[in-house]
Amino acid sequence: MYLFKQVADLREALEHEKKAGKRIGFVPTMGALHQGHISLIREAKALTDIVVCSIFVNPTQFNDPKDFEKYPITIKEDILKLNYAETDLLFIPSVAEMYPEGVNGLHLHYDFGYVETVLEGAFRKNHFQGVGIVVHKLLEIVQPDDLFMGQKDFQQCMIIKRLLEITEIPSKLHICPTLRENDGLAMSSRNMRLSQTERQTATQISRTLTYMKEHIRQLPFDILKQNAHQQLQDAGFQPDYVEIADADNLQLLDKPINKEMVMLIAAKLGEIRLIDNMIIPPVA
Repeated sequence: MYLFKQVADLREALEHEKKAGKRIGFVPTMGALHQGHISLIREAKALTDIVVCSIFVNPTQFNDPKDFEKYPITIKEDILKLNYAETDLLFIPSVAEMYPEGVNGLHLHYDFGYVETVLEGAFRKNHFQGVGIVVHKLLEIVQPDDLFMGQKDFQQCMIIKRLLEITEIPSKLHICPTLRENDGLAMSSRNMRLSQTERQTATQISRTLTYMKEHIRQLPFDILKQNAHQQLQDAGFQPDYVEIADADNLQLLDKPINKEMVMLIAAKLGEIRLIDNMIIPPVA
């Protein structure tokens, strides 16, 4: 695995691979890697010739500066995991390398439309603009044929899909299934910040999603969401939202539709905010 810290050096290496006709796969991350990230690397390796991974904790997508400061940094462990997974190229830029104009400089503003206004967009002001800025920068640097992201960040995947449309960048987006621990907890870098007791409690999110899935066609949505909200509160969470939406456009629903739906939860456990979701396929 080759490690790059400068944009120019990475571009030069990738240009050599592209001239050789190699298909480039890209997995952007913020580090603190877990097996969910490694599953994206494996998927990229299966579908492309050269796999590029980036590690960059992006300051412009944190609406809470404390959250940015506390984000786990595990670079040595990350490098070992990526090397073991046979990643080809690793890009670890500095903030100055990614933002030569300055973090507070003039940035593009993206018209993400409705999908930016609900759920995470409503609770984390300007979060998705920050995501758009950094992913656009990374895509312009790497120019991948294929982009790999995880379903756990479902709304973020929809934002990136829209970003590709806006920018007309010809990368193909692959949304890969969420990996879970044996007890059902969605793998997340934020799990590292949970205490032992909180880690046990955190499984309630996936249990609540399972409850919702089992009752989604039996109970009215308002009752179903109230029950789910109560389950989370009883376990010690402070829920931000429990919602059911059309998986195509994230339009919030008040009754079932015969299309793919997605159930989404965001809730705080102490200082740690966790998100998860589950897809509901249409009735056959």
